[in-house]
Amino acid sequence: QVQLVESGGGLVQPGGSLRRSCAASGSIAEINTMRWYRQAPGEQRELVAYIGRGGSIDYADSVKGRFTISRDNAKNTVYLQMTSLAPEDTAVYYCTVDIRRLLTSTYVSYWGQGTQVSVSS
Repeated sequence: QVQLVESGGGLVQPGGSLRRSCAASGSIAEINTMRWYRQAPGEQRELVAYIGRGGSIDYADSVKGRFTISRDNAKNTVYLQMTSLAPEDTAVYYCTVDIRRLLTSTYVSYWGQGTQVSVSS
């Protein structure tokens, strides 16, 4: 089994910062790409950022310069540092991780439980 556990959401004032984390555990042989998505009420799910196993990174235009994705391979954890938060960043944030389980040969995308991030004064 594989489990993703997210932490770090909550309520923050405009201009504030939050750090999200997502830790994978279980029968993991290898982790490839790690991603953060978000979904605001009434909106489609949006890819916020991703980081490849080799460190390649990209961001949605809406968060470039404000959000930073990083990973700690020793801890099987991906982070999302969010700064200069604005009300339009309010959404449920999800991590996804492409994992190859022990004794298997293919990668499967696992999803975290999602955590609300609310930006409001």
